[in-house]
Amino acid sequence: MTDNVHHLSPLLRQSSDIVVERAEGVYIYAEGGGKYMDFSSGIGVLSTGHCHPRVVEAAKAQIDKVVHAQYAIMKHRPMMELSDRLCEMLPDAIDSVFFSNAGTEAVEASIRLARQATGKPNIIAFRGCFHGRTMGSLSTTTSSAAVRQGVSPMMGGVVTAPFPDTYWYGMSEDDAADFALRELDYILQVQSTPMETAAMLIEPIQGEAGYIPANTRFMQGLQERCNKHGILLIADEVQCGNGRTGLQWGYEHFGVEPDVVVSAKGVASGFQLSFMAAPAELMAKALPGSQGGTYGGNAVACAAGLATLDVMRDEKLIENAKARGEQLWNRLKVLQEQHPEIGNISGKGLMIGTHLVDAHGKPDGDRGAKMLKACEHRGLLMIRCGPWGGNVIRWIPPLIVTAEQIDWAVDRFEEALIETGGGSGVQPMRSTG
Repeated sequence: MTDNVHHLSPLLRQSSDIVVERAEGVYIYAEGGGKYMDFSSGIGVLSTGHCHPRVVEAAKAQIDKVVHAQYAIMKHRPMMELSDRLCEMLPDAIDSVFFSNAGTEAVEASIRLARQATGKPNIIAFRGCFHGRTMGSLSTTTSSAAVRQGVSPMMGGVVTAPFPDTYWYGMSEDDAADFALRELDYILQVQSTPMETAAMLIEPIQGEAGYIPANTRFMQGLQERCNKHGILLIADEVQCGNGRTGLQWGYEHFGVEPDVVVSAKGVASGFQLSFMAAPAELMAKALPGSQGGTYGGNAVACAAGLATLDVMRDEKLIENAKARGEQLWNRLKVLQEQHPEIGNISGKGLMIGTHLVDAHGKPDGDRGAKMLKACEHRGLLMIRCGPWGGNVIRWIPPLIVTAEQIDWAVDRFEEALIETGGGSGVQPMRSTG
């Protein structure tokens, strides 16, 4: 078999031409030579970087003890200890954790819980949010048409409300929040009344739509309505959680406390692990047998999760995410002034998106694709997102990234901007932070 022949699905397309041989820290090393600074982090998974020694050691030690102890049959110590640690980091009312493998599974579990525990059928989701690819979570996903097309009909009982995207609507934070809340109130009158609405499901900082944060006015208005009407507030922290935004959870930026939290990426440094957490009293209202799965709470993944939390604490990675995020934001703002094809900068901490536009100020997905290749040729691995053909370049390095590495990456990014087109003559628009 030659190097260019394989049996992977042709629909599984890689954004780079790299075949990785090994990886360490923020770097990956390709077969045949080549070293790359990885600012993709496995789509935000590698919070402690590639192959952190303490995470690797914990996983190896657990493999020598037990690899898989199916949790519908028996308990194991890493799963119990990790559930305790996570509950210490969540709102006081949340004291119960269900483990699964992927973010979409955790979202599915939260939808089942919300419907069964409340006896209500409907879920209100928010435009632009990405919650997963399995049918329930996909039905609440509107980050782009591509992930939904060709598989309709979607699951019933889902209503989509506006998200306060200041850049898209051309509004201030307050105006965007007021608009979105006003539309939500209308939805509660004409599409999904409170007596039919089980939950509101939201990414506090959107991922696939382009790293777009909500704001305090909107999130607190959301919680007020949930509390008033007995509706559950579910925070999807799959991408914005686990320290990536400079706080443990994305919702903490906005002064709210959700009823249910789901998360995955970053929780176990690359091992397959996700969770859905809620008050035990709420969990008890769902139906027996509604939570399960063969591999959820895998012993090795849970051991890696515990080691990840230890590294995050001991190496102060959340504090580093905040500091390096501010450094990155400031560098990118300077670039935006010099390169108006950066139409917008959005996000928080080490979850930042640069939105590329053409000479007419329109989203430029073609430029985004060219940028990825130009960065790759310079030894910088990045990925993109956004509904307009991937015009948003994501900045999601491992949380161990240093100030020097941030500067190096931004320098290579600017070189790529110049190579792929330079200034477009358009005026930069407002940035959302």
